[in-house]
Amino acid sequence: MWRRFSLLSAKVKPYHVSPPPSHSFCSPISQAISKPHQWQIAPSLSPSIFSASSNFSTVGLLRLNDLRDNHGSTHKKIRKGRGIGSGKGKTAGRGHKGQKARGTMKFGFEGGQTPLRRRLPRRGFKNPFSLTFQPVGLGKIAKLINAGKIDSSELITMKTLKEAGAIGKQIKDGVRLMGRGAEEIKWPIHLEVTRVTSRAKAAVEEAGGSVRKVYYNKLGFKALLKPEWFEKKGRLLPKAARPPPKQRDKVDSIGRLPAPTKPILFATQEKAAGTAPLVA
Repeated sequence: MWRRFSLLSAKVKPYHVSPPPSHSFCSPISQAISKPHQWQIAPSLSPSIFSASSNFSTVGLLRLNDLRDNHGSTHKKIRKGRGIGSGKGKTAGRGHKGQKARGTMKFGFEGGQTPLRRRLPRRGFKNPFSLTFQPVGLGKIAKLINAGKIDSSELITMKTLKEAGAIGKQIKDGVRLMGRGAEEIKWPIHLEVTRVTSRAKAAVEEAGGSVRKVYYNKLGFKALLKPEWFEKKGRLLPKAARPPPKQRDKVDSIGRLPAPTKPILFATQEKAAGTAPLVA
């Protein structure tokens, strides 16, 4: 036994760390690395000293494997009907018998009494005949004409306004011509829109032009703005639809398909010119 111990003691040699020589220069970083049990950032050492060494890692650095949720932020899922020891077994927290213990009711059911949605009074209504028009001002049209995007010698239709960028792409029920920038119209122009204000109409007619209110239904607008869709599908362009009775007194004529290039003169203009109306 003593022989084995002596052999083991002879073979195992203790590992001693020799201190650095006294004559060599030891920086504060090397001293901290040689004494890991005394790692403390001295107030005299600035963070720039530690950043200069790439092999030195600060103590308490946040790592991905140390990330944890805050205490109480997560909870275990409640397993119902898994024995009385869990506290949610047997009746699973619903109690004994009754409508609420046996099944579910429709949303808003209050046990037979008048529900809240029927106790509250109604306010207002939604008009099914309301129309939504995209507004465009005369000033904007004048700027596009000066920029060369619209030819004032031809008829300006809603398709022309869309291609020039005067209105958006989605035309729901038509375009309303507004009088904003009416003083910029100094030459005759001819337009076909769905609605027009009195100020805008007076400004255009004063300059020698004309504005005609035309009617298009949903399919008519599609044929006016995207005639290539019907050609791609191999279909014929639909005929222009007549306006409903409630809109007959608000329009001047039925819209023309395909998009016209020449205006239709009014009766007063025909008499003044002494010519027949121009039709595309």
